[in-house]
Amino acid sequence: MQHFDLHGTPHGCRNSLLSMEARTLYTTPYTRKCVVARLSEFTFGQYQDLIQQNAGGLLILIPKNVTQLPASEQEKIMQLEKLMLEEDVTIPVYFAHETDELIDMYYSMEQTSPSQPKARSAAEEIPNSIISSGYQLVVSGPAPKPHADTQIISIQGKLCGFGVEEQLPTVAIVAHYDSYGIAPAISFGSDSNGSGVAALLELARLLSRLYTNSRTHPRFNLLFLLSGGGKFNYQGTKKWIEDNIDSSDGSLLPDALYTLCLDTIGAEDNLYLHVSKPPKEGSSGDIFYKELQWAAARSGEAVNISLVHKRINLADELLSWEHERFSIRRLPAFTISHLQSPKSLRKTTILDTKDNVNVDKLARNVKMIAEALARHMYNLSGEALSSDIFSESLHIQKEYLKAWMDQLSTQSRSAQFLLGNNKHPLILALEQAMSRYLKDVKYSVFKPDKREPELMFYEPTYALMNAYRVKPAIFDLFLAMFIAAYLGIIYLLVTNFFRLERVIKSYSYSSKTKQH
Repeated sequence: MQHFDLHGTPHGCRNSLLSMEARTLYTTPYTRKCVVARLSEFTFGQYQDLIQQNAGGLLILIPKNVTQLPASEQEKIMQLEKLMLEEDVTIPVYFAHETDELIDMYYSMEQTSPSQPKARSAAEEIPNSIISSGYQLVVSGPAPKPHADTQIISIQGKLCGFGVEEQLPTVAIVAHYDSYGIAPAISFGSDSNGSGVAALLELARLLSRLYTNSRTHPRFNLLFLLSGGGKFNYQGTKKWIEDNIDSSDGSLLPDALYTLCLDTIGAEDNLYLHVSKPPKEGSSGDIFYKELQWAAARSGEAVNISLVHKRINLADELLSWEHERFSIRRLPAFTISHLQSPKSLRKTTILDTKDNVNVDKLARNVKMIAEALARHMYNLSGEALSSDIFSESLHIQKEYLKAWMDQLSTQSRSAQFLLGNNKHPLILALEQAMSRYLKDVKYSVFKPDKREPELMFYEPTYALMNAYRVKPAIFDLFLAMFIAAYLGIIYLLVTNFFRLERVIKSYSYSSKTKQH
């Protein structure tokens, strides 16, 4: 389970060591027992009961076909994730996908559970408890400790417009690449925000072709950022903004017309433009919004583009959207997403897998964004050019998007696995993709304050759990009683052997007398 501190507030579990007897949910009491539960049958009320009854640990089994569950069941699981992460608990909590071995273990434990529909008498229960087998779950290793080197890496690049770079208008395109869920090792974040990463890379590939041709080279700068730590209050974005605004180096960001953030755009037919302050009529943000609506109308599909205005609440622990990091510094920005609410549970769940992304809809959304950007860069209104800019040779490559979605959806991108590791295969792959199409690609590294860290992760993030088949304690008790009785009988026989001998002799003598 997640365990981290954000702005000094602990989240998740504070322990990882385990060596206790396994029990099902319906076998009480839970004291100093590791409870094994199936995710589809587990509730937050039961979770609270485990904590209150001082359970020793919790292992939750995730079904193989969890993404195929009904929408109502998935919503229940996502709500459970949210509520569990709001609790700061001391018991170790683990998650594992169901396997044949785990299912066999669970059913074996369930057979001895008192929740069986047929009630048994005490006389029947005692022999059953003696001959039945239990399981001991063990996780060994060092105690949890803070991560020694917390560094969050962001990758930036740019396309320079035709002319004097500093005198040209600029637009920034941003997407955070990390994923989030209740268990870091199984959090893939395919739609949130793998779809945003794939869209940004496709936009970089597509728009770079306009910058390599002297006939189409626009008088417009484009900045691109793949930010880290997005699920932890956008720490990577915050550091990048500080580097570009507070540094003495000539930066294009302070004078950018707007920043476009991409977040969860791989499904649905509704797209929302989330803003902290509605753009003024005729402003650059307003122009882009209208061009996006025009591109949606020309897509040939029933796509709705809506503006959602939400003020920034600085009292909240977490910002709602990535664009709010820019809005706080008075930089025009907005976020495009198919999620209407920033509190949508689909942003932070282990259920966000590849099945949640529709590549066709993702390609359509990328094309609409590219059309709107291009028309703004070339100062073309909807009526000035009736045909699409990105068609024929300049078309969206679905294969490219699909390849990136496959790569992003097959490995966890939780920030804990990518800390301070610019040699990580995923970081290297993202850097190489951006270097292929963009210029001045480099890293921006966020390091928490050592005295008062804004963000602190703990190790380990995953562990090997061993399950040993064992007999219950009552079996040891009865075995000890049997051994004691056996030794007692032997002792009595040895110490009273002369009496036994007399009895045998007297019996033998009486038998002989009767025969005579």
